[in-house]
Amino acid sequence: MTAKLTAMTVENEHTMPVMEHLKELRQRVVRALVALAIGVVVALLFAEDIHSFLVAPMREALALREHGAGSMTIIGPLEGVYTYMRLGFYGGILIASPVVFYQIWEFVAPGLHTNERNIVLPLVFASCFLMFLGGAFGYKVIFKFGFPFFLSILGEGTEANISIASYLSSSTRLLLGFGICFQLPIVVFFMARMGFVNSRDMISKFRYAIVLIFV
Repeated sequence: MTAKLTAMTVENEHTMPVMEHLKELRQRVVRALVALAIGVVVALLFAEDIHSFLVAPMREALALREHGAGSMTIIGPLEGVYTYMRLGFYGGILIASPVVFYQIWEFVAPGLHTNERNIVLPLVFASCFLMFLGGAFGYKVIFKFGFPFFLSILGEGTEANISIASYLSSSTRLLLGFGICFQLPIVVFFMARMGFVNSRDMISKFRYAIVLIFV
């Protein structure tokens, strides 16, 4: 009888009314948006430095071209403004990511058991670390070796005039995409906690996983 009452008490602790759940969601979303707004303002203050940092790999790739000239150009009068606004937005996402991840995990936390809530902060740090690691991989590896290869396909005598807005749009999406892809360990962790995968499945089916990850 005592064990039954204890189980009911634990269940009630993890039960939240729908309205309370929605209020909690609203608070978390508002805090994440405030953090994003602050991050955007900070990123805009350093937009020129971020711009120089992001265009460096393409400039190096253009300088390494064996055939034809190459340059980065602006093809519209407002392209520079849009470019800096885009840099501010994506930079704001990166700056605010620790707060955003924390709000996400804190929203999930009430549905976890008491011993599982202790992993919220480690998951926040792990998510942020993997996000930055994915971005670093894209910048140091994909940009460094990919851009010279892409430009070499143009062939001899072809001049490469790269739109700055187009390049920054593609490069920031790539960096963000790699950051999201590097969240795979967190996804696998939760899938394992929910019983969808285990160590035997991961070992026996790693060949299929490699193909899917490549795709």
